[in-house]
Amino acid sequence: MHTPTTLAEWKALAASLTLDTGLFINGQFVAAKAGESFDCVSPSTGEVIAVMAKGQGADIDAAVASCLRAWNDGRWHKQAPRTRMAVMLKWADLVEAHSNELAVMESMDMGKPISDMFNIDVPEVLKTIRYFAECIDKLEGAVTSTEASALHLITHEPLGVVGAITPWNYPMLMAVWKLAPILAAGNCVVLKPAEQAPLTCLRLAKLFVEAGGPPGVFNVVNGFGAEAGKALALHPDVQKISFTGSTVVGKLLMGYAGQSNMKRVALETGGKSPQIFMPDLYDLDAAIDRAIGGIFDNAGQVCNAGSRLLVHRSLHDRFVERFVARTDALYRMGDPLDPVTTMGPLVSQVQKQNVLKKVHLAREQGARMVLGGQTGTPLEAGAYVPPTLFVNATQTMAIVQEETFGPVSSLQAFDSEAEALALANDSIYGLAASVWTADLKTAHRMVGALQAGVVWVNCFGDGDMTQPFGGYKQSGNSRDKYKDSLLSYMQTKSAWFNLA
Repeated sequence: MHTPTTLAEWKALAASLTLDTGLFINGQFVAAKAGESFDCVSPSTGEVIAVMAKGQGADIDAAVASCLRAWNDGRWHKQAPRTRMAVMLKWADLVEAHSNELAVMESMDMGKPISDMFNIDVPEVLKTIRYFAECIDKLEGAVTSTEASALHLITHEPLGVVGAITPWNYPMLMAVWKLAPILAAGNCVVLKPAEQAPLTCLRLAKLFVEAGGPPGVFNVVNGFGAEAGKALALHPDVQKISFTGSTVVGKLLMGYAGQSNMKRVALETGGKSPQIFMPDLYDLDAAIDRAIGGIFDNAGQVCNAGSRLLVHRSLHDRFVERFVARTDALYRMGDPLDPVTTMGPLVSQVQKQNVLKKVHLAREQGARMVLGGQTGTPLEAGAYVPPTLFVNATQTMAIVQEETFGPVSSLQAFDSEAEALALANDSIYGLAASVWTADLKTAHRMVGALQAGVVWVNCFGDGDMTQPFGGYKQSGNSRDKYKDSLLSYMQTKSAWFNLA
């Protein structure tokens, strides 16, 4: 497999692709029952890439029915663990073999730089599928200690039909964070991908069947949250909804679960992660480079983006000066299919306008913009927003309290550890945080005090598949990635045998 190395080669590959645009139900692509569709639009050019089938309630019913038939006849969960493992490993191999086209699809419909796709997203997708595949035959139950006249077994069983609703910021990776453990646990799944970027999710389903996954086990319904997503969450045959997205929608899903069958709801929602820079940190330049990546990677469209910079007052002026200079050096906006591009557009013009409104509000509320501005005429047609930094931010400003989901950061100065922690924890969110310090005691103390599900020390965004990912407070109630997330898609059964 030749991997393109130039913009011209990537564009040629993009032009040659045949895109799947239907709903994927029972192992094949089908039209939406109502015959409706929606446009898949390139955020870098505003051009229509494809016209997608628009699934609604009747299509969700069909997809769930397909899952239920597969669940009832046991075509997936009753297979031997090693057989299911072989299918998932073959699935990963096929994803790897088709990595060029998957990378192009996601770059086209979401705007992610092609270099990010190859250096971050595709490798992480492969790691995730293979990790959970390897977990399949490692699951164990228990035989508890009882009196001689009894035998007590504890086993783990799949839930049945699971619904997954995934976001547009990492369309393929966030889907696989859910799909891999759902399928490894033996469940059947209906995936409702974000309408802004559905292309790679459809291809994932097709490749799963090509790998030997039984039809009906993995279904995909394109559509909008208010229609397809709501129908999936309300469906009485769905035993769990797993969602990554906004806090507002997460709350709606909890309500839908209560209105229907009290299905389980796993949420990974918003974030407003603080990065705290103590005066004794090891290397200011290295810390600033990581801080910049923590907020501006993926154009700031990251749920755990470290968008709140809390900097000790003694470092403030040097920090701001170097932050601005290094950002200019590290980020180059441009065509996402160009390998030299390091920042692509936001996912849509709607999202661009949402971010620009928050930038305007920050200025109105008194924050001072020291980085940011116009994108330049060649990029005006796209949904581009440049890296932006506000100083003189205060705790009551929207730029500090509300999730922006774009390349926008606020900076606040603090004078003491206690003040830094108070600022960091004064948020409805608690997804992630970081601390930069050379003192182990300080780090340990602050990790314990921070109200966040993930805390990084002298780094940001590091981790592997052993790391639980999820948050406190209104950042959600679930954990993705690590082995125990597999158990979250299973239920525990206690079997007590009377041997007397």
